[in-house]
Amino acid sequence: MKKLVLSFMIIMLVSIMAACGGEDHASSEQGGGETVTLNASNYKFDKEEYKAKAGDVTIQLKNAEGYHGITVEGTDMKIDGEGKATANLKAGTYKIICSIPCGEGHQEMTALLVVE
Repeated sequence: MKKLVLSFMIIMLVSIMAACGGEDHASSEQGGGETVTLNASNYKFDKEEYKAKAGDVTIQLKNAEGYHGITVEGTDMKIDGEGKATANLKAGTYKIICSIPCGEGHQEMTALLVVE
């Protein structure tokens, strides 16, 4: 009986670890493409505007201070906490918004992604 319970617990632990180990992706990452890194701190991103070439664009979010997430308007890109998301973007301007309430300045925590 003890072996059965131990085996069950090991299987559950492995299942939980496998479920928690992935990163959020808006679409599958493909080779090529361009990566844009956003460094988020309380109530601001490190830049007001980021640039990338049209095609596969990967956004990498790093939290320098506080806990933040992003959504990119007009796309299905979403990151909660630190991570990456990739999407095939056409030329245009996309608004990046902090998606996790982070305090008084949260409403103003936006930036632009200009895809050329």
